Amino acid sequence: MSPRDPLLSGLALLRPRLPRLALAVILGVLALGSALGLAGVSAWLIARAWQMPPILDLSVAVVAVRALGISRGVFGYCERLASHDTALRAAGTARAGLYRALAHGPAETVMRLPEGDIASRVGDSVDELSDVLVRAVLPIAVATILSTASVVAVALISPTVAAVLLVCLLVAGVLAPWLSARAARAAERVAVHHHSGRDTATMLALEHAPELRVAGRLDEVLADASRRQLEWGAAADRAALPAAVGAAAPTAATAVSVLGAVLVAITLAAQVAPTTLAILVLLPLSAFEATTALPAAAIQLTRARIAAARLLDLTAPDPAARRRPALRTPDLRAGDRVAVVGASGSGKTTTLMAIAAEHEHPFTAGFFPEDAHLFDTTVRDNLLVARGDATDDDLRAALAAVGLREWLDHLPDGLATILTGGAAAVSAGQRRRLLLARALVCDMPVVLLDEPTEHLDAADADRLLRALLAPDGLFAPTRTVVVATHHLPHGVTCPVLYPRQT
Repeated sequence: MSPRDPLLSGLALLRPRLPRLALAVILGVLALGSALGLAGVSAWLIARAWQMPPILDLSVAVVAVRALGISRGVFGYCERLASHDTALRAAGTARAGLYRALAHGPAETVMRLPEGDIASRVGDSVDELSDVLVRAVLPIAVATILSTASVVAVALISPTVAAVLLVCLLVAGVLAPWLSARAARAAERVAVHHHSGRDTATMLALEHAPELRVAGRLDEVLADASRRQLEWGAAADRAALPAAVGAAAPTAATAVSVLGAVLVAITLAAQVAPTTLAILVLLPLSAFEATTALPAAAIQLTRARIAAARLLDLTAPDPAARRRPALRTPDLRAGDRVAVVGASGSGKTTTLMAIAAEHEHPFTAGFFPEDAHLFDTTVRDNLLVARGDATDDDLRAALAAVGLREWLDHLPDGLATILTGGAAAVSAGQRRRLLLARALVCDMPVVLLDEPTEHLDAADADRLLRALLAPDGLFAPTRTVVVATHHLPHGVTCPVLYPRQT
């Protein structure tokens, strides 16, 4: 692999525990080594039993066959435990590192990607990358060790059979996986692309279903998600075809190797003991068991390389951000009311995030995004995430201030009512008011609100904006409030920040 190979950076992101990985390799070698030993001992036992010796001559071999058969299963089970433990721990490490990088990195890194794409990368791409430990690194290491041991063992009996075995193992363990990976690479990239598009369309339908239904576009978005799913399936099928060819090659190589061993054994029949000839013929058959997983391992390396590139791109800074001048944020004092006004995409959210970053140490600013999550739990718990010690009276007052008193009164269990499905349990306007009530419950001295009145009718939006930006409005006069919005109501005289001019 090249030093610039994204897979190397991806493995650094996983930070696998090398002692655990080494233990998994050792257990894998012991499991398949038991199968290799079982083939050799069984071949000797069958040939020796044909000669009808005293039963005591066979007792050690019989016990060895049983022991090797049992040890294969035990070592295989232990190898699975060790390898999956390593992969799952590595995936957890990678996700934690990605979340830290996103949380402390530039705001542009997150804002330039759709939410569905971020979910796909942190979810599926990390899974693909961590699978490389179990499905690629481990099988390659085990196959390399056992193939070498098999060739050496056969060479002690017949160098000719060992040479044939070596060539066939190279075909099964190197050439076939390389062809499978090369043929699958282009189709796999297409599959990943459609997967991301499917997730983006699905997230759009899930999060904005009410608005899309009102606009008459919900069926169109659902159809688009279904179409992308079908396209992804077709691309995945195309990727599987060359993989099937690569998976069949080891079988053909096994047949050639065994046939070569049989032909050589016939020529040696007069010179070598029957038990030795039986081992010579049957041992290569088990030698290929370790190589059968290598075509899939090569394809997994390709998938992991693509996944690593997507993850590295997720945390890479936006190249355009380097060309932009540093964002200037306003100097805020206690009690200030500031409006950040501009069209969608003008940088309002980025401005709020920059302000939040300036107040990170000590943490005195609360940032409330427009798409904040509503949890599938009670109304009370959805508000307490802003301040855990708020009383029920505080919560009712916050809901009344944002216009949800009547809605609360009609809930079957009041604050204890469960919002089944989270945001799906309320309308877009109710969700916006609930998020605003969460901000009111918060006791941080600086409050940053991103589009708090979106999806409200014009009259209610203007009323709430005036109340938010008034010194004696919804927030106490000592608290600083910054509101990002598309427009300001007539007559509001607070300082205004235009992101494009900062």
